[in-house]
Amino acid sequence: MQNKLEMMRIFCVAAESRNFKEAATQLGISPQVVTRAIKELEEQRGEILFYRSTRQIKITADGERLAKQARLAVESIDALLVKDTKEKRDEMRGTVRITVSSVLGRKVVVPALAEFATRYPDIVVDCVLTDSHSDVIDERIDIGIRFGFLPDNRYVARELAKVKFYSVGTPELIDKVGMPKKIIDLDKYPLTALVDHKTGRYWPWTFTESRSFTPSKPRFITDDLEAEFQAILAGVGFGHMPGFLVLPWLRSGKLIQILHEETSPVWRLYLYRPQRGPTPLRIRALFDYLVEVLGHIET
Repeated sequence: MQNKLEMMRIFCVAAESRNFKEAATQLGISPQVVTRAIKELEEQRGEILFYRSTRQIKITADGERLAKQARLAVESIDALLVKDTKEKRDEMRGTVRITVSSVLGRKVVVPALAEFATRYPDIVVDCVLTDSHSDVIDERIDIGIRFGFLPDNRYVARELAKVKFYSVGTPELIDKVGMPKKIIDLDKYPLTALVDHKTGRYWPWTFTESRSFTPSKPRFITDDLEAEFQAILAGVGFGHMPGFLVLPWLRSGKLIQILHEETSPVWRLYLYRPQRGPTPLRIRALFDYLVEVLGHIET
């Protein structure tokens, strides 16, 4: 009936109680469970452990000897299963390595990491800003943040946000060259382009219904999203940008959305860490903190 460790735990509490009902109340179980556990233990031992009456119980001499041994055994096992305070403190020291895309890192994640580092001065945050997808397993990354899909189930992942993209330009550029009305007309206007590090090609502007557009003769080309954004703000050309970059500028009127009738599919932003056994408290602390903080970013 009983798990043997749980049976001994019940016996130890009963040994210090006036009756089985009192023991049951302390353990949060029914008196019947206590009675059955003691009965089974007595049967296994082949000896009476308690004298019973209608109002109280009294532990026998054999019961006293067993209770002394049982307390030591249960305490020893509990100590193995529960980390002590010093061990927990040690787990809140050391390094947590995190990887995130450059522009998202600078604009959103690094300020959050700075606040975390202030709260936990014994934790070293090693932040890798890169626009290449890092293999968190091979490169010993503890936490990653990325757009799109996660490759497999080796990761514990949380979706942080759905990021929208906007086609935008400055009012000055629109006054000068006009406003594009349709996707097919875009190549007639000055555009910016972002180079994909993997393929060496330009990232396409994506729209709903699986439609996309790739600039054929951009006026400004870069492999850095923030550099492209600065070129758009300077009025060099129209571009396709994530909401976390452009929304404040759209509200201020310094950028204007074009192609209003064309919407882009959202990109999912994930926070993830590898599943590789027990996770130290410092990694869980930063992971949970980023879930809370980045779950409210404007996208």
